[in-house]
Amino acid sequence: MMRYLAIILLLSSCSAQYHLNKAIKKGYKCEETGDTIRIMSVDSIPVIIHDSIVWEKFITTKDTIIKYKTTYVPRTRYQERLNYKLKIKTIYKDRIVEKAQAKATRPKTRGNLSLLFVGVGIGLLLSYLFKFTKDKYLL
Repeated sequence: MMRYLAIILLLSSCSAQYHLNKAIKKGYKCEETGDTIRIMSVDSIPVIIHDSIVWEKFITTKDTIIKYKTTYVPRTRYQERLNYKLKIKTIYKDRIVEKAQAKATRPKTRGNLSLLFVGVGIGLLLSYLFKFTKDKYLL
């Protein structure tokens, strides 16, 4: 009994038309387009008219039809997610590269040491003046 049930299930599977209709509902597109190419050639044959040879020209055209199918298969959610992550990663990497290039092209400035020495000198002078005035006015 189970053997017959398994055979019946295998024989009654979905048809190709069912799967095609389901894919079209989800966004599948199959377009058949064609182009016509015209090939023109000039043929000439000799014809005798009144004891002289005259070349008559015939223009013949041949048509060639080229058909090709263009298909659009929609991507799955997983493929869309991977594509989005890849796009975000490339934007992030581009920012890092731009920052590194900007940092490399910016000239490095060293601190002005003479200004430091002038500041220390003014500080020492002020501390000396405060000590001097404190001793002079407190006694």
